[in-house]
Amino acid sequence: MADAAHTVIRNDEKDRYDLFVDDVPAGFAGFRRDSRDRLVFDHTVVDNAFSGRGLGKALAADALADVAQRGEIVVPECPFIVKYLRENEVAGLQIDWRDEDAPAAAEAPNTGEPSA
Repeated sequence: MADAAHTVIRNDEKDRYDLFVDDVPAGFAGFRRDSRDRLVFDHTVVDNAFSGRGLGKALAADALADVAQRGEIVVPECPFIVKYLRENEVAGLQIDWRDEDAPAAAEAPNTGEPSA
């Protein structure tokens, strides 16, 4: 279970979502913008000192919920984010799956319409 005192903040200067536990940096989920202005999530890190607390899932949940609220489109590339999205629904999130990561419709709760 995730720490109750975690915070996730979007850091556009570094193209990532930063995770803090009691104001201590604990990890991040990195992204880059592609030529279609989609957010390609390509790397997720949780510091070893904070492992085993469910903070990676909390980071993914908070970051992806924020992206959905902003109306942006996600391209999951990071294996952790791909797995998270296959196992969890994020309300309103638009996902453009890469061919190699696209889950079968019956497997994934997120079947957001890809953008053209």
